[in-house]
Amino acid sequence: MHNTVSAFWLGSVAGTLCTVSFVPQVLRIAKNRDSRDISLVTFVMFSCGVFIWLVYGIYIKEWPVIIANAVTLVLALAILAMKIKYG
Repeated sequence: MHNTVSAFWLGSVAGTLCTVSFVPQVLRIAKNRDSRDISLVTFVMFSCGVFIWLVYGIYIKEWPVIIANAVTLVLALAILAMKIKYG
């Protein structure tokens, strides 16, 4: 039981840090309305990868994986949408 609890918290902290790291980028693009420095190809591939991680998390029923990747996918798609809108 101890290892399961430790793994849950380790995954939760890692997922939170990785997810929250995208917030400044989303805010910066929204504020400046400039996404020229963002690679469209990179964020398309990244979003696809995050979607697959989300599906994997659902498949293995691991909430830290599901939540982190669901929120990260929303943030990545927001960046993609702004990239398309602001170029």
